[in-house]
Amino acid sequence: MNEMQRKLSGKVALITGASAGIGHACARVLAAEGAQLVLTARRRERLEALAAEVRASGSEATIVTGDAREEDTARNTIDAARNAFGRLDILINNTGVGNYKNLVDTSAAEYDEMMDVNVRSTFLFTRYAVPLMLSQGSGIILMISSMAGIYGFGGEAVYCMTKFAQVGFAQALDKELRPSGIKVGVICPGGVKTEFALGKGRTEERVAQSEMLDAEDVASAVLLACTQSAKSRIIQIQLRTMAESLA
Repeated sequence: MNEMQRKLSGKVALITGASAGIGHACARVLAAEGAQLVLTARRRERLEALAAEVRASGSEATIVTGDAREEDTARNTIDAARNAFGRLDILINNTGVGNYKNLVDTSAAEYDEMMDVNVRSTFLFTRYAVPLMLSQGSGIILMISSMAGIYGFGGEAVYCMTKFAQVGFAQALDKELRPSGIKVGVICPGGVKTEFALGKGRTEERVAQSEMLDAEDVASAVLLACTQSAKSRIIQIQLRTMAESLA
């Protein structure tokens, strides 16, 4: 594709949880449109393989290995974007964990894990990205939430709590940051066939045989939110499978 035709040429995108699933699919889609990528996750070998794929497609990529729950990881990843590319145009808060259990079967430790992975990581990366975007007067921040952040589902109360938190965070930041030229939105897919879908409480067979969305479906929605005109913004996208029950 001609560089002038690529929708994200010259843009820099940071993706958390980039080593698999939705994050991995987003990296491929954004790179195909010319974005330069900053990729972070815990599994270095997977990040290196993805970065090599991105470079082979004609885009640039830098990686930071670390736990998204740790403040140093967020700080170091934003610094990597600044040092490698001098700017940050897009932040995809994708890191997450699922735990699908009834309330009485959910321990305090499992609650802490979900809150830290799904909510704390979103806060940390956004907290460190925003000053750079404010200095530029522009930027796009997207939270990968869930339909569980829109509706409550039985057997998923604590998971829903974390995903509702991401939606509320995005809505508040839209009002706080829009006057400074920063767009904030949330992507809310239904179930997606990824490692994440297994979480705790589902089986590989159940996920494989389901009619869930593919990671690429979500990545396409992310691309749409990243390529809007300067005068418009997408504040929420909900994605559901065509196979969803009508009941």
